[in-house]
Amino acid sequence: MSLKFGTSGLRGLSTDLNGPAAAIYATAFAQYLLSSGQAKPGDPVLLGRDFRASSPDISAICAGALTRAGLTVLDCGTVPTPALALYGLEKGAAALMITGSHIPADRNGIKFYRPDGEIAKADEEAIGGLATKLMAQPIPIDATPGVADDHSGSAITLFLARNTTILPAGALSGLTVGVYQHSTVARDLFVEVLTHYGAKVVPLGRSADFIPVDTEAVSQATIDQLKIWTA
Repeated sequence: MSLKFGTSGLRGLSTDLNGPAAAIYATAFAQYLLSSGQAKPGDPVLLGRDFRASSPDISAICAGALTRAGLTVLDCGTVPTPALALYGLEKGAAALMITGSHIPADRNGIKFYRPDGEIAKADEEAIGGLATKLMAQPIPIDATPGVADDHSGSAITLFLARNTTILPAGALSGLTVGVYQHSTVARDLFVEVLTHYGAKVVPLGRSADFIPVDTEAVSQATIDQLKIWTA
């Protein structure tokens, strides 16, 4: 498989992750939480995802695996990763975010969060070791999709409450702000937060197809388009 841990979570080809691999890594994460005392049977674990075409299926497989491992899955839907992490800290719950961030659309990944924040390299090694053991079992792991209670509203409400109290009221009054929405799960929240602070917001470039945008390596085509929009 192409899957491996990188700078932020597990990543690889969507075709490799969408199936037993998702169930294996979700189960390994649950086993790690339970064996390390960071969770006990029945505890909540949050699940979020981005707009990639493969994310709903991978999320459902993870939901089924986490449930069979003994945890209670709370589905936070399509939310920004920071919103999921914030909700996890608020509830004292671990979390999985199905996202490949800025990598190409044919790839995807899983970001793992302990109840106290994002996993460290030592956690990755432990989860990877458990996943390797699961792969070696003679009986293939059950990758049946599962369902979970919808907590997306609560996660988004908490995220908005935090982001609409950072600046003074009316801090952006008089400004016109363009928001390149493309296919980020935060696209509507950006508009809502900026409008809350008094800005006139112009949504731009919304796409039904997933568009990977690396904010640390913005393409020249994107820069050129932003110049046109700004003018």
